[in-house]
Amino acid sequence: MEKVYKGLTRKEIEEQYMLRNTRPGYEITDIPRWQKLSTNFRAKTANKLDVVYGSYPRNKLDLFYPDNSPKGFILYIHGGYWQRGDKSVYNFIAEPFVKRGHSVAVMNYQMCPDVKLIEIAPQVRTAILYLWRNADCLGIPKNNFNLLGHSAGAHLAAEMLFTNWRELDHNLPTDLINAAVAISGIYDFEPILFCTENKGMRIDEEEAKAASTIYRQPTLNIPNIIAFGSNEPAELQRQSIDFAKVLSTDSNNTELIKINNADHFETVDTITDENSRLFAQTCKLFGLF
Repeated sequence: MEKVYKGLTRKEIEEQYMLRNTRPGYEITDIPRWQKLSTNFRAKTANKLDVVYGSYPRNKLDLFYPDNSPKGFILYIHGGYWQRGDKSVYNFIAEPFVKRGHSVAVMNYQMCPDVKLIEIAPQVRTAILYLWRNADCLGIPKNNFNLLGHSAGAHLAAEMLFTNWRELDHNLPTDLINAAVAISGIYDFEPILFCTENKGMRIDEEEAKAASTIYRQPTLNIPNIIAFGSNEPAELQRQSIDFAKVLSTDSNNTELIKINNADHFETVDTITDENSRLFAQTCKLFGLF
């Protein structure tokens, strides 16, 4: 069979990148469990829900607050192959961080095929600009502003490391973002051209190259964690390893974490596992200890 990408055939790429097929039951097991955790969390935590930050219908975010004045802030960006997912499912991610004194926002964004892939990262920038400019009235601190994302959200969080905030607004500090954690992300989109997930994403070669952070040098030199699961497909693991090399070329600000015994969906739970290395290092990075 014809090799189409790094020695892989279309069939092999499908096996590596069609992540829902690696554990087909997650939508009837994990998602309902996450929804229940999120519902319970919303019911007991101070919050502002469906805060509008931009012009697209899905440009809304949920904000959660600790009991006392927050020590820092985290923006969480959910996954779903840039086509699926909703903040209401992932509100539970905020709980252990809120418990430790940070305010947390969980955001939605307009997804493919409603918008092009390269039109999603600008929505995250819009959310960050909104949060920053309205921090005082929203009750969130500016001096410890962090990013956290999983899967598609990992790529979108990583995109922010390639943003010159002063170009967007000369009143913004260059060090607007304190730190970022990206988990189980895709940073090279060329193989997606040969995966059936592209039926919804509809990217071509030009857009795949434009969206790929792996071919660029970051604008921001800030502490970051790139993490992946040991049970994820080999290609997903390689994506994180290769991207960590890009980020660590000129600094030692990047920590690469391999999450033992976790597949692509189990790494979501590791984010909030207070006994995990990922959680401990994330807390350290975000100033929670």
